[in-house]
Amino acid sequence: MPGQNNEAGVSQVSVANAIDCDIHPGVPTIKALLPYMSDYWREAFIARGQDGFQPASYLPNSPLACRPDWREGDAVGASRLELLQRHALDGFGAGLAICNVLYGGSFAISETMAAAICSAVNDWLRAEWLDRDPRLRASIVVPTQNPRLAVEEIERISGDRRFVQILMPVALDMMLGKEHYWPIFEAAERHALPIGLHAGSLYRYAPTTNGWPTHFLQDYVGNNHAFESQLLSLIAQGVFLRFPDLKVVLLESGVTWLPGFLWRARKTWRAVRPEVPWINESPIDIVRRHVRLTAQPIDGPADPAVLERVLDQIGSDDMLLYASDYPHWQFDGDRVVPDGVPARLIEKMARDNPLATYPRLRETIQ
Repeated sequence: MPGQNNEAGVSQVSVANAIDCDIHPGVPTIKALLPYMSDYWREAFIARGQDGFQPASYLPNSPLACRPDWREGDAVGASRLELLQRHALDGFGAGLAICNVLYGGSFAISETMAAAICSAVNDWLRAEWLDRDPRLRASIVVPTQNPRLAVEEIERISGDRRFVQILMPVALDMMLGKEHYWPIFEAAERHALPIGLHAGSLYRYAPTTNGWPTHFLQDYVGNNHAFESQLLSLIAQGVFLRFPDLKVVLLESGVTWLPGFLWRARKTWRAVRPEVPWINESPIDIVRRHVRLTAQPIDGPADPAVLERVLDQIGSDDMLLYASDYPHWQFDGDRVVPDGVPARLIEKMARDNPLATYPRLRETIQ
């Protein structure tokens, strides 16, 4: 229960019925998805010998992918409901949790294969997870490679009110503000579904401005550059003016980069406003109104006072959302909320801000 200690004896989130905005059920292999595919795609994966394929976004054996005591043999982390229930729901005292599945459909080169995998993931998630625990909600996984197919999947799934968000990797084929992606934003706004941008890449192009990284460390740390670029693209190309009710949630983006980004975005906007005359207010105000961030990982310094100062520089108590990021191991022990987060902010992060961000959560929670 919330406020008690878990098996490791470390304090949990002390907010009753906290809303965990980022947990990751793990698809064991493509084989688990075959029952949710058409005959054509089921036969295609088997004929190609890909039915044991594991196109996971995290390296399965990376320490970041799953904490050692959360693993079960060689199985993919969080690939069984009872483990997720014990570790993340009961363990962290969550009243609700949003499932964000990071799997191959979002990254496939083939648009039609991507659509088939995404549809199967959504149906698998509904049958194997949402139907079995009323505390679970989910994000709709869409094939961003083709916005028309992505909108078709949104329309197919959005009638299930347990799906509360649209999930996309942050590093796509092109800048996110381009009109190519606007049909997805229009569907998101129509169905009151925030866009969740999660760390990850389609890897069509080098993920850094200077080419391909050599190590996973470089790729992982470099994700924050993708978040900055995509956020600036959404602002500069007027997405939030065209879709005034759209919310964008940055998942696993980190937090401490934001004050510096906001300062530079406003400073430069003042100097080059003739280039973007449609942007009629400061980028800081746009971000505070439309953008939210999950507070895990918090890439803060060891001194809690410094972290509190960074959070104060963001200038809004409405932007951070509580997240455990289970089973990715982004924090020490079980300290999901690190020292330095002001006490006044914890309850807003864990309950008020998620309810304000995700309209569909308010349908079942008072």
